[in-house]
Amino acid sequence: MSHTEGRAEGAGPFTTRLAWRPADGGTAVWESRTARKRGRLTVRAEGELTPRPRRADSVSIGRLRRLNAVAALAFTVGGALFALGAGVAQFGSGAATGVWIYFAGGLFFNTGGYASLLQAVNAPRPVTGAGSLTGRPWAWWSYEPSRIDWLSTFVLFVGTLVFGINLLSSLLQGLSLQQVNRLIWTPDMIGCILFLISGHLALVEVCHGRPGVRARELSWWIVAVNQLGSVLFLVSALAAFTRPATGSLVNEDIANWGTLTGALCFSAGGILQLFERP
Repeated sequence: MSHTEGRAEGAGPFTTRLAWRPADGGTAVWESRTARKRGRLTVRAEGELTPRPRRADSVSIGRLRRLNAVAALAFTVGGALFALGAGVAQFGSGAATGVWIYFAGGLFFNTGGYASLLQAVNAPRPVTGAGSLTGRPWAWWSYEPSRIDWLSTFVLFVGTLVFGINLLSSLLQGLSLQQVNRLIWTPDMIGCILFLISGHLALVEVCHGRPGVRARELSWWIVAVNQLGSVLFLVSALAAFTRPATGSLVNEDIANWGTLTGALCFSAGGILQLFERP
């Protein structure tokens, strides 16, 4: 069985795991997240019961390690800043200070989103007919919507950029209620929805199909914690809608606490991601 005749798993048009018989015999298994995050696949030789990991070249491994560190630290710091901003909004009196803290956190989220996309763009690929991974020339961008890892990280990055519109608009003074909802609340909602879509695709990738619970896998915990953060961000955004009739938020406490707890989830996910490396 050649690489192209391998047994594929995934959901819809996406392949998240592929098993095939290399030219030298045995069975090779490639998983998209493992290859992207850890730079490896597994190969079980003829007559062996236990598969052995086979790593990509040292250049690819070095890239993945550095990009993983940048993304993990960026989401850890960004989440911590968002939590701090929500804490200031809930317990402090410096509203302007909280807005600037959010803005700083958003820059870290932008960095983490783009570093995650770069990991997908520069991930090593399985070699046709062999049980190994091959590196790719460094690229700052690619367009590969048929790959679930690329699509998930691209949607995540776009979500961080949309959040940036929300945060920039928050710095403007003298906005009417309609402008607040259009320039601040609407981008917030769109960003939350994009985060949820990205998280769902990541769950599909980790579970190789229908999302489920895989409590023994670090990658599942990272994705699940981040998805919980996305849900809490959405709850916060819904509560942050400004009623035109009264000029007040639907529920300011829920808006602040949703942001705080959701941000802590992203920060925790970033810490866990530090350990998901080559």
